[in-house]
Amino acid sequence: MTLKQSGFIAVITASLAAILLFIDHYSIIDLPQTLLIVSRWLTLAALFLYAIKKRSLTTWILVSMVIGAAIGHDMPQVAMSLQVLSKVFIKLIKTIVAPLLFATLVYGIAGHADLKQVGRMGWKSILYFEIVTTLALFIGLAAINISKAGVGIKAPPVHHEELTAVAPQSANDIILHIFPENIAKSVAEGQILQIVIFSVIFGIALAMVNEEKRKPVLNFMESLAETMFKFTNIVMYFAPIGVGAAIAYTVGHMGLGILVNLIQMLATLYVALIAFLLGILLPIALIVGVPIKRFIAAITGPVSIAFATTSSEAALPRAMENLEKLGVPRKIVAFVMPTGYSFNLDGTTLYLALASVFVAQAAGMPMTFGQQLLIVFTLMLTSKGVAGVPRASLVILLGTASSFGMPTWPIFILLGIDELMDMARTSVNVIGNCLATVVIAKWEKEFVLSEVSDDEF
Repeated sequence: MTLKQSGFIAVITASLAAILLFIDHYSIIDLPQTLLIVSRWLTLAALFLYAIKKRSLTTWILVSMVIGAAIGHDMPQVAMSLQVLSKVFIKLIKTIVAPLLFATLVYGIAGHADLKQVGRMGWKSILYFEIVTTLALFIGLAAINISKAGVGIKAPPVHHEELTAVAPQSANDIILHIFPENIAKSVAEGQILQIVIFSVIFGIALAMVNEEKRKPVLNFMESLAETMFKFTNIVMYFAPIGVGAAIAYTVGHMGLGILVNLIQMLATLYVALIAFLLGILLPIALIVGVPIKRFIAAITGPVSIAFATTSSEAALPRAMENLEKLGVPRKIVAFVMPTGYSFNLDGTTLYLALASVFVAQAAGMPMTFGQQLLIVFTLMLTSKGVAGVPRASLVILLGTASSFGMPTWPIFILLGIDELMDMARTSVNVIGNCLATVVIAKWEKEFVLSEVSDDEF
C-alpha cells in the first residue's frame, strides 16, 4: 500500500467517524455506542498505518495525540496509568537544557574574540532583539487576557494539595533567585535563568582570555553543543509516547470537555502569532525596506523545516545559506543568526507570556497588570537561548510557575497540544531571526540585493 492510498483510507474513515459522531451528538438517529467505538478505532488504525508509511516524527506525534485522546475517552483507567510516560518525557527534556544553554551561549559570546570588532553589530542586534521580543510578550499578554482560555478549567482533586503547598515569592526573592550561588546546584535544580546569567558572564570572561588558552575551551563548547543537539534528536523519538500519554491522561482524568479549553488556547496562540507577524514584523520589514517577495521566497524553505521538525536549529543551515543568497554578507549572517537563536525568540516569548497567564487563569489565581508585567520582565531573561531545543519552553514555564507560586498541573494539560503550538512558535522564531539579520545588514548599509532567482532559494 502506498502513502497516498493510506492517506486516502485515513481521510475516509475519519470522515465516517465524524459523521457518526455528529449524528449521535445531535440525536438525529439513536446509534449504538459499539458502532461509535468501532468507527473511532478503525480511524485510529488507519492513522497508525498512515504514520508507518509517512515515517515522519511530526506525523507520529500528531497521530499519538489522537490515539491518546481515544484511550482517555474509552479506557480512562488505562489512561490514568500513562501519566508516568509524560513525566519521563519532561525529565528527558530537562536534561538537555542546561548543558546546551551553557555551550551555545558561551560559544556564541566568546567565539568572537575581538569584541571591539563585533561591538557595533552586537549592541544593534541586542537592542533590536529586546524591543521586538518585548512587543511579542505584550501581544501574548493581550491575547490571553482577551480570550481567557484558561478560565473555567477545574483542577484534578489529586492536585488540590499542590495548590496550597506552593508559597508565593516576594520581589526580593525573585531578584535573588536570578543569580546563582553554585552553578552545579543551579544545573541540578534546573534553574534556567541562573544558568543563563552564569553562561553570559563565563562567555565574556573567556573572550578576554588570550587565543592560546581560549581555543581549547571554545572547541569543547562547540563539541558539547553538537553532542546535545544529537542528544535532543534521540530524546525526540520518545516524544510520540510522551505526548500521547499526556493527552490520554488529560482526557481520561478530566473528560473530552477539557479539549474545548485546549482548542481555545491553541486558537489564541495562533491568532496572537499572526497578529505579531502582521502587526510588528511586517511593518518593520516595510519601514526598513526589506524586499518582501524575495524575503518570503528565501525563508519559505527554512520555515517549512522549522514547522515540520519543531526545531529552529534544524532550519539554521538552510536559513543562513538563503540569507547569503538574498544579499546579506556572510559575516553578518554568521553573527546575527546564532545570536538571535539565544536572544530573539519571538514566537517562544509570546507563547510563554500567554501560557503563564493561562496557568494562572486555570488555577483560579487572578493577577493584576503589575504582576503580569513582572512575569513579562522575568520571561525576557528566562526565555533566552532555547530555540534549538524542541519544547524546552515547557521547562521555562515550569520554572516561572514555581517562581510566582502557581501550580504545575495546568502545564501538564498544555503538554497535550504542545506539539501543535511548538510548530507555530518555532516557525515565528525562524521568521523573526531571518528578518533581524536583514534589518541589521540594512542598518550597517551592507545589504545588496542579489540577482538570484526565487527558484534558487
